[in-house]
Amino acid sequence: MNDTVRAGRKSGLATFFTVTFVTTWSCWLVAIALGQPPTTFPTVIPFLLGGFGPVFGAIAVRLRRGPVPVHAVRFRLNTRLLWALPLLVLAVATVAGGAVLAQALGGPALNLDAGTALIATAGGAAPFFVSMLVGGPLAEEPGWRGTAYPRLLEKMGRFRVGLVLGAAWAVWHLPLFFMTGTVQAGFGLLSWSGLLFSLSVFPMAMLTGYAYELGGVPSAVAVHFGVNATAAVLNAYSPTTQTVVFTVQLLVAVAVISFRAPRPTSCPATLSSGADRRAETHVRR
Repeated sequence: MNDTVRAGRKSGLATFFTVTFVTTWSCWLVAIALGQPPTTFPTVIPFLLGGFGPVFGAIAVRLRRGPVPVHAVRFRLNTRLLWALPLLVLAVATVAGGAVLAQALGGPALNLDAGTALIATAGGAAPFFVSMLVGGPLAEEPGWRGTAYPRLLEKMGRFRVGLVLGAAWAVWHLPLFFMTGTVQAGFGLLSWSGLLFSLSVFPMAMLTGYAYELGGVPSAVAVHFGVNATAAVLNAYSPTTQTVVFTVQLLVAVAVISFRAPRPTSCPATLSSGADRRAETHVRR
């Protein structure tokens, strides 16, 4: 067994990725086989369960009682939670600003008709935004950022972590391209929109990782939610708009990470007692 595999098992990363992918892909393959949109019964059940794959991966890691990562951001009711609001605004601004810039460059004009219809279909603003919060941010961030990010950060720098998690995140989404009724299926895997969607997760991985370091899982959830909800409301899915938004988010991600103070030198976390496990309380979403 090589050192990389051994280190992955010790840190819990191998457990996290295995449980996450097996859970998600198994559920989503069932949803694909049912051949119905993910909002219809019974397809909605495996669809929703699959979305929580990263949470199941996070739980599996906690059950191993391994050491708490040096760079884990613990959930506490303190001023650190206030980072969620400005980071939410930043996330919304990257999409809205990118959409406006795309229009100025000759792309599609901003039109809220599709977003308004989507909100109406969901049953109103409250159900729509709740579904956008649960289906993605809450279902994923305690896993990708709350579990995998600090463990990877012990082994590599922030930009490399963003690339690794971005690649994993892009592959994780692949079954959605074959599921009737999803945005990804509407794009098509071998289309410009499909390619741009897959690429968009890389700056998103960097931005949510940056948010996690500042304010923990709640801040990562805020960034994820802000991007998803704004893109849905503005229907920012044309290739031109996607390209500009991707560029804006990439520039912002590189800028904020570059100007952030270097992370402290990591040291092996050797304790795995119950007290250590209680310290990492950002388990659920």
